[in-house]
Amino acid sequence: MDPLDRPESLKEKFESSSSSAATNRETSTCAPWARFSTWLECVCVVTFDLELGQAIELVYPHDVKLTEKEKTSICYLSFPDSYSDTQFSFRLRQSVGRVSGLWFGEEDDYNRDVPLILQKELAHFYGYVYFRQVKDVSVKRGYFQKSLVLVSRLPYVQLFHSLLQIITPEYFEKLEPCLEAVCNEIDQWPPPVPGKTLNLPVMGVVVQVRIPSKDDKRVNVSSFLPSSCGLDLFKCFQSIFIHLQMLWELMLLGEPMVVMAPSPAISSETVLALVSSIGPLKYCCDFRPYFTIHDSEFKEYTTRTQAPPNVILGVTNPFFIKTFQCWPHILRLGELKMSGDLPKQVKVKKLSKLKTLDTKPGIYTAYKTFLHKDKALIKRLLKGIQRKRPSEVQSAILRRYLLELTQSFIIPLERYLASLMPLQRSVTPWKTPPQIRPFSQDEFMATLDHAGPQLTSVLKGDWPGLYKRFFRSANFDGWYRLRHKEMTQKVECLHLEAICDADLLSWTKDKSEVEIVDLILKLREKLIRARKIQLPVKDELLEKLESYIQTVISSLPEDLQTVLHKH
Repeated sequence: MDPLDRPESLKEKFESSSSSAATNRETSTCAPWARFSTWLECVCVVTFDLELGQAIELVYPHDVKLTEKEKTSICYLSFPDSYSDTQFSFRLRQSVGRVSGLWFGEEDDYNRDVPLILQKELAHFYGYVYFRQVKDVSVKRGYFQKSLVLVSRLPYVQLFHSLLQIITPEYFEKLEPCLEAVCNEIDQWPPPVPGKTLNLPVMGVVVQVRIPSKDDKRVNVSSFLPSSCGLDLFKCFQSIFIHLQMLWELMLLGEPMVVMAPSPAISSETVLALVSSIGPLKYCCDFRPYFTIHDSEFKEYTTRTQAPPNVILGVTNPFFIKTFQCWPHILRLGELKMSGDLPKQVKVKKLSKLKTLDTKPGIYTAYKTFLHKDKALIKRLLKGIQRKRPSEVQSAILRRYLLELTQSFIIPLERYLASLMPLQRSVTPWKTPPQIRPFSQDEFMATLDHAGPQLTSVLKGDWPGLYKRFFRSANFDGWYRLRHKEMTQKVECLHLEAICDADLLSWTKDKSEVEIVDLILKLREKLIRARKIQLPVKDELLEKLESYIQTVISSLPEDLQTVLHKH
């Protein structure tokens, strides 16, 4: 095939991607509800109908397209069994084939720049619920029951629950006009940009938030959102903190777990706290902060014909005790009870002790931990309880401890991964970039004696055994895929830099026209790819490469120049 035929298709691709990006940018600023959709998918009002049961009374904006399956899931997940005013969260799978909004894509600026645990979901929705139940004699059932639900792809638990506390009292007085006004205000908000502090006005209140950037020296997720509704780790873990090591290991390994709680609020907060406990590592398995028997995945998750899936389920219905008896790890929580100044700690119990009725709080599992308990942490938290240290301070101690524990586990992996990168001097402009060496578990395990977690952690135990088990988990697979992708892009960046530092014109002097045209096509292809996948290189470098391409083209005969400039 004539090599000159290739630029046309490349040009089409380039023009297509350029015009598509331009269209997206234009649409993102001009489309109705464009700014609103960077924060929320929609707002739903769910009510109880005597004939239909739970039903969606209102969706705003009105043109939001939810599938029937999504609507049904939102209805059931928004109505707890029977409680007064309560707030909780859920997470549901999006319907297959759903097209994400323009702002949502795998290669966008937000997901690239934000910490992994705050990335927006591409296949799930979060629901943030404010459920109200009050006596009302004018209603046949004797109760007014309604839920206001914020549906979003963003895991901003604290922000959205704070927002509900502002909106809901006013909404139940003024109904739809109030909701319309709030949605219009959100549509004026700037989009969430990592590293920026934003002022978000709503109903006369200005909520100030800072979205963390992954470049922050220490990512403190709890501080970037309003502290009035922060995820209080100590409150979530106060009856289980002496078993924190075990729970951290179970999360790290992506083990199946059921959290049985007395309320959706405790269920959802505990599940979200558990998932966040391995940060900055991303939890790559499925998790449902609140799960009901009406959930579309109920049969999938409760089948006994195969091993339980790697998922954490938060439940409140006692029926689940019988359903999940074959699951390997069940955390049964009760209402918080104080034993003197100390919250009563649950015990680790055998799964055979799990009874269908009146199951006592406890961790029902046969799991044996790889690491020993950190008695110093337990003493520190106990001393904090005795001294009546504020829960926020206890939470900060817990968060820092878990962060450092995860980092001690990950640093040896990161160090070994860095050794798989090709040397910078082996990246030359005239050759295909060298490959990253494959990950060898045996090679890595051999590094632990001199460069293992013992360098940064005082914890004793079977660290090698924990790594071997981790290699079989979805969390390792997710971590390795992401890091391999980043390393591949780093090699591509080094190759681009090497090309831009080379004397391309001197190279072309003794080359045939066919070879020079081939070089131009390859450079154009690199330029298009760099822009398409948003390689982390400076714009000046890409402009320099484009300038080099034009310089090389200008060294060719005029007829060839005309063909290449046209295409």
